[in-house]
Amino acid sequence: MGKVSVGLRGWRFEESDIFDDEGQFRPFDQIPHDSRHRLMRLTVLVGSPCHACWLIHGDENIESCNRAEVVYGEPLGEVLLCTDHERDFVYWYQDAGGSEYRGEDEFRDAFHEWFAAGNRAPEDFEGLDHVDTDPDDLPNPPPVEQAPIDSEDDDHQIDLREVDLDVDYPG
Repeated sequence: MGKVSVGLRGWRFEESDIFDDEGQFRPFDQIPHDSRHRLMRLTVLVGSPCHACWLIHGDENIESCNRAEVVYGEPLGEVLLCTDHERDFVYWYQDAGGSEYRGEDEFRDAFHEWFAAGNRAPEDFEGLDHVDTDPDDLPNPPPVEQAPIDSEDDDHQIDLREVDLDVDYPG
């Protein structure tokens, strides 16, 4: 088994941590804490606007924003991006000093400030290539109860069926 993304590209899960040998979602209480926390956070993030689009269009034109397809950073400090702006983020992270904020509370704000200042990836910057393998071929998640997303209580569970699940395998 390898690494997979669920819902949005970017956060990678060890496939064996979230799926059993039959390819079905593990019961939520059998998923490791970090993976469980990220899966819970994904239920809020899926369907959210791209942060870069939001910085361009603002709240008053939120309908002009692309839907986020990618998530980077740590839960509650993540950056959400559409495919069009992922290249700008990757450039910021790899070549414009963004990696110094890895794991830091300032991660999202630092990218927002860089982007809002008019910075973008150069035209010749290629970004990342992604390979999607059977994104619609996912098992149904186990039945779970809806839980508050920001809860510190690990016993809460969420209903992953309400998330548009997508699998992304490395190519």
